[in-house]
Amino acid sequence: MNRFMIAGTRSGSGKTTITCAILQALVNRGLDVASFKCGPDYIDPMFHSRVIGADAHNLDRFFCPPETTRYLLQKYSRTYTVIEGVMGFYDGVKGAASSHQLAVETDTPVILVLDCKGMSDSIGALMQGFLHYCRPNGIIGFLFNRLPESLAGLARSLCEEMNVAFFGRFPSVPECAIESRHLGLVTAAEVAGLREKTNRLAALAEEFIDMDGLLNLTRREPLTACASPAIVRDGTVRVAVARDNAFCFYYRENDDLLRESGCELIDFSPLRDASLPEDIGGLILGGGYPELYAEKLSENRALLGEIRSRVAGGLPTIAECGGFLYLHDELQGEDGVFYPAVGAVSGRAYRTEKLRRFGYLHLHAPRDSLLFGEGWSVPAHEFHYWDSTRPGDDLTARKASSGAEYLCAHTSPTLYAGFPHLYYYSNPQVAARFVEKCMHHKEAENHGTN
Repeated sequence: MNRFMIAGTRSGSGKTTITCAILQALVNRGLDVASFKCGPDYIDPMFHSRVIGADAHNLDRFFCPPETTRYLLQKYSRTYTVIEGVMGFYDGVKGAASSHQLAVETDTPVILVLDCKGMSDSIGALMQGFLHYCRPNGIIGFLFNRLPESLAGLARSLCEEMNVAFFGRFPSVPECAIESRHLGLVTAAEVAGLREKTNRLAALAEEFIDMDGLLNLTRREPLTACASPAIVRDGTVRVAVARDNAFCFYYRENDDLLRESGCELIDFSPLRDASLPEDIGGLILGGGYPELYAEKLSENRALLGEIRSRVAGGLPTIAECGGFLYLHDELQGEDGVFYPAVGAVSGRAYRTEKLRRFGYLHLHAPRDSLLFGEGWSVPAHEFHYWDSTRPGDDLTARKASSGAEYLCAHTSPTLYAGFPHLYYYSNPQVAARFVEKCMHHKEAENHGTN
């Protein structure tokens, strides 16, 4: 296995731009490439796969214990694997779930990106600090972002003095900045424009980064102490998955675990399709950007009515964040107008001016429901600007950072609808319960007992 992590000293250090540059350069070389993003972010893996062409996944130590994390890394790694860190290298939830923790627990060598704008000799102090703050740390070398050519000799000599590798410098390229607009990846033209940028970044990587040195320094033995989940597959069932520009936030690992557990995932588009796929036993409405398409979603009245009827009739349904917004009576669009939505949740989904309930949390279940057993505690994540007049009160959320608690989500024996996103490998029984309920529903429907 050949793998390495691109980490940064802080958010905004340039690690995302440099990761994209390196990934695109490897893909352009025709190599077999996988990428992973530390943390719960949906966007970077989507960007890595749809724009760059790498096989992209998530690794998150808040969601999963180390043995499961190693299993996922082993399972999805390719000939060359690049892991993009999160925040600053040592930053995490109360010291946990950091890039540092992931690197050490997976024996992954780290190339640390330093933003050198406005610095000269202080670069050495920053290097020393990160090298010696916590051992072991896996740091094998440095990449110097926005370093002028006149200081390249200094950076190289500092690496030699500290016995670490100099992997080059990266120039300032504001014309290739990856704007936040890539969060949607909503049009083919947009993707094409981003590909032009990443190919320009790849050319710069080949010119300024020691690409061959990166590849030669990253060989690692296969991971040990991996724990794969015990999966019991008892038949198959078709499950409809909303997947289009409005609903695009899905962990690929979740999809794979559902498939391995017996789900045949059938994609459909709430933006384009007039009805749900035929012969289904369950429904998944993932996160995304329904607010950007509220008017168009509202115009698809036949599908809205079918979903409302099927949810009320007990079709096992998972609706996370954007999918949860879609289930409301009304959804406020980005234009400020409230549009009729599915109507399975009585209430309005509305825009706020700031990020709501952002971060990691644990969901505590007081009773059995579609996904949770009584007394279960399952890790989750929230990130949304829209809110609800009825966010739900069937689960208790406890923030990982502060311990603060609040009620959330609507649950029943056939429903999970709420803002928190779930990662099924954190507790594979969540996926198993859903598949079982879908199979039972379809079986009952076939026998006319629903």
